[in-house]
Amino acid sequence: MSDSPASNIEETPEQQVRNGLLAALGAYGIWGIMPVYFVLVREVAAFEVLAHRILWAVPFGALILSVRGQWPEVRTALSHRRMLSLLSLSALCIAGNWFGYITAIQTEQIFQASLGYYINPLLFALAGVLLLGERLRRLQAVAVLLAAVGVLVLTFSGGQFPRIAIFLGISFTIYGIIRKRVVIGGMPGLFVETLVLLPLALGWLAWLGTRHEMVFWIDGGTISWLLTLAGPITVVPLLFFAVAARRLSLTTVGMMQFIAPTLQFFFAVYYGEPLTTAHLVCFACIWTAVGLFSWDVWRNSRAARARH
Repeated sequence: MSDSPASNIEETPEQQVRNGLLAALGAYGIWGIMPVYFVLVREVAAFEVLAHRILWAVPFGALILSVRGQWPEVRTALSHRRMLSLLSLSALCIAGNWFGYITAIQTEQIFQASLGYYINPLLFALAGVLLLGERLRRLQAVAVLLAAVGVLVLTFSGGQFPRIAIFLGISFTIYGIIRKRVVIGGMPGLFVETLVLLPLALGWLAWLGTRHEMVFWIDGGTISWLLTLAGPITVVPLLFFAVAARRLSLTTVGMMQFIAPTLQFFFAVYYGEPLTTAHLVCFACIWTAVGLFSWDVWRNSRAARARH
């Protein structure tokens, strides 16, 4: 499933769509079942898990960059002051998002993690209105209002402000806005971000080591090997996503992104998290909002193609 320009030329249109769909399913499938991994390492403190996620993403990312021949993009980013500054800022946002997600899984709040990624595209639309002066179409506005109603129901009827969900949604929205301003591929961008965060991760692990609080290697190897898998788990779905984004329309990619939070939702049910009436009403509002929003995007995309 190579993503080089040559491979795209060799593929027929049917093969491009098939390979794109497989790649998208791979990306969103991995993101959807990722709670399983963080449950397996839940005895490790969230900050240490985050540090290992950053640490092991660097060598694994370097391997992928070498295979794909993308080192020139990395060198350009590291030598360009504005690009490096923006990627440093996006690195802090994605690190915060990762930490919030790890915390949600470890504290058995997977429903909130799922909710956070459901509302993310709606927050993107809202950010476009507030920051870029964009206008919402009627169905999009209804979708955003429905999502807000769902959050309010969970807050007041469920007695639980979904702070983790809101944090995940907002942090990833800010991350996406920053990354849209940087002309760099997904894999090179992620590598630079993890490279920026690497000193912080190494410093934290060294501090844990001096206090004899680092779990890594202490257990005899099982947890340690799981922690080293944090690198591939971080990098591989992004690589699949990059392959899918080159071969599929943005509408298709956007529709498929809801696979991940849906899998997370069902994992939360399987894991036995309390599913209250307030949760059901909230998710019903969010699912309806997502459906309306996706339908509006798909309908307008088809209309735009018909005009051209």
